[in-house]
Amino acid sequence: MRTPTRNRRVEILEAAATLFAARGYHGVSIEDIGGAVGVSGPALYRHFSGKEALLAEMLTDVSTRLREAAVAVVTAAQDPAQALEALLDTQITFALEQPALITVHDRELGNVPEPQRRQIRRLQRLYVEEWVTVLAELHPGCPPPRLRAATHAAFGLLNSTPHSAGELPPEAMREVLRAMARAGLSTLS
Repeated sequence: MRTPTRNRRVEILEAAATLFAARGYHGVSIEDIGGAVGVSGPALYRHFSGKEALLAEMLTDVSTRLREAAVAVVTAAQDPAQALEALLDTQITFALEQPALITVHDRELGNVPEPQRRQIRRLQRLYVEEWVTVLAELHPGCPPPRLRAATHAAFGLLNSTPHSAGELPPEAMREVLRAMARAGLSTLS
């Protein structure tokens, strides 16, 4: 019985992300989200205490998943160059597959209650530090603030996909994003 419940939660989170990205957090009701997954709005309260809790879980979950993926690929990498390529793959895949989550995060983080917002920001800082650690190995002597700034700039580039969705086939877009991120990060030398 747990699997269907978990699948329903994921389905609800995905539908909510799509709706929040299209109409904004305040432009979407619980009934809208329920309708998108084929249940009544009040039925969502079996899974989430409300729309605010749903948004908080959505953004906490994606921040957790990105950080865990970064730790896994960095740990598995044989050297810093391979770790950077794996980090780029992880972020590019996320950007191409989850543009709604990028939009929701950019626009709606302020609607998350402060304790959860702090947790999300902490997870994001830890994710950034995975990148900074790898970049520091590739560019010894480069000051950490510069590495952090470059990481955030790379994220800005890679997370531009909500604005360019559909312009290129996914594999072509993947190559454009990879080449541009590599070029930008190469300026750290």
